[in-house]
Amino acid sequence: MNIERIRQPFIENFPGDFSNNPMQRNTPKVLFATINPAGFDKPELIAFNEALSQEIGLGKFEDKDLNFLVGNNLPDNVRTYATAYAGHQFGNWAGQLGDGRAILAGEIINEAGKKTEIQWKGAGATPYSRHADGRAVLRSSVREYLMSEAMYHLGIPTTRALSLAFTGEDVMRDIMYNGNPKLEKGAVVIRTAESFLRFGHFELMSAQREYNNLQELADFTIENYYPEITSSDHQKYKDFFENICTRTANLMVEWFRVGFVHGVMNTDNMSVLGLTIDYGPYSMMDEYDLNFTPNTTDLPGRRYAFGKQGQIAQWNLWQLANALHPLIKDEKFLENTLNNFGTYFWEAHDQMLCKKFGFDQLRQEDEDFFTNWQGLMQELQLDYTLFFNQLVKTTQETNISEHFRDVSYIILNEEKLAKINNFIKSYRSRLELNSISQKESLAMMEKSNPKFILRNYLLYECIEEISHGKKEMLEKLTKALENPYQEIYPELAAKRPSDYNNIAGCSTLSCSS
Repeated sequence: MNIERIRQPFIENFPGDFSNNPMQRNTPKVLFATINPAGFDKPELIAFNEALSQEIGLGKFEDKDLNFLVGNNLPDNVRTYATAYAGHQFGNWAGQLGDGRAILAGEIINEAGKKTEIQWKGAGATPYSRHADGRAVLRSSVREYLMSEAMYHLGIPTTRALSLAFTGEDVMRDIMYNGNPKLEKGAVVIRTAESFLRFGHFELMSAQREYNNLQELADFTIENYYPEITSSDHQKYKDFFENICTRTANLMVEWFRVGFVHGVMNTDNMSVLGLTIDYGPYSMMDEYDLNFTPNTTDLPGRRYAFGKQGQIAQWNLWQLANALHPLIKDEKFLENTLNNFGTYFWEAHDQMLCKKFGFDQLRQEDEDFFTNWQGLMQELQLDYTLFFNQLVKTTQETNISEHFRDVSYIILNEEKLAKINNFIKSYRSRLELNSISQKESLAMMEKSNPKFILRNYLLYECIEEISHGKKEMLEKLTKALENPYQEIYPELAAKRPSDYNNIAGCSTLSCSS
């Protein structure tokens, strides 16, 4: 890999702490602290994303590159650092946070001029580790590596994963926070993004009343990542905030489209570029449930449940609005923009559902149709992805009862099957209002409804295999997630087996990693 091309424009533009001290501490009036990765004596490569490496300008992998993938023996041009940010966690102000397990190598520019930041996750402690060790375990690293790539191939804005490697050391973790810690295999994942800037970076500068740094950070972000903004003065920052709101709303709609539940939508886990970031206790949804949260830490309140993600995104944007107020200085504008978020989100959400159902356009009566559909899905515990896959295959000759019988997580009696039949009748009546052909409608549905999603039980099986030195499942899942709108492995497009219902890591997870 051509790691000599990596550069550090962020630390060249902002004040930082150059002491290279990993001890946990406050770092006021700076945006980053230089820190060296811990270094690992016996690393072992698990997976490398050759296509991504070529795309971002790093080139082909060679055996000597393994050291770089875990942060060992870095060249002189790579000056590593962790950034400071703040945030609201589960609705409460948490003060200074920062990259506790992430260390940035810097940025690389490919031949087309595209910028990509490169970051280790799990390579050691930083000043922002909050008394933790900065390491990551195999299970969380596999989950981030595979899921970020799965989201990319689903067409959803996201960070991406370059590599996955064993560190050669064991890490102590209490997976369910129940007083039963155990040693797990340590791992490092390299993730990439156009930028890892978060709502929390701006919250920290504003909370510390570092308004000059706040403005410089906003200017830096606009100049580098929002080329469409050409205005000046206060209007520039208004346009910036409006763009973040739009990107965030669009991201939430995409999560709803595929049934992704983030699990921990704190403001420090929200990207100002509208990317899916920080894959922790996430889950792809199995049975449809607006109240589903995969995060045990989110119980019993379910703040970050599937159906609340749009609402929480708006709440998080209110916090960002407060942070940017010193630059925008227009309360009415901020209030109107945030109130308009809900209108924009729900219209985009319903337009998305139209495509999933193959409707040509959103009609007034569709609101009742969607409400009835949601009620049916929840009552009968129908699998979100499999329901739409079966809907795509439904014809006039289809035996509806048999066709949808195995899509539920409960036993469907005749009364329940009759409800599905009645819904399909109403669906067919709605399709008759389309001004597009049946072929065009089906094409729209096939583009909107993935045939393969990366379910938690599949990840669990893959992690178990890798921990025992096998990679067959990893290779199979990688191929499937790269082609989510094709049915390459029909056996992977199946409901979660009941054997996995109560296994940690399959139905629910904690923030432990």
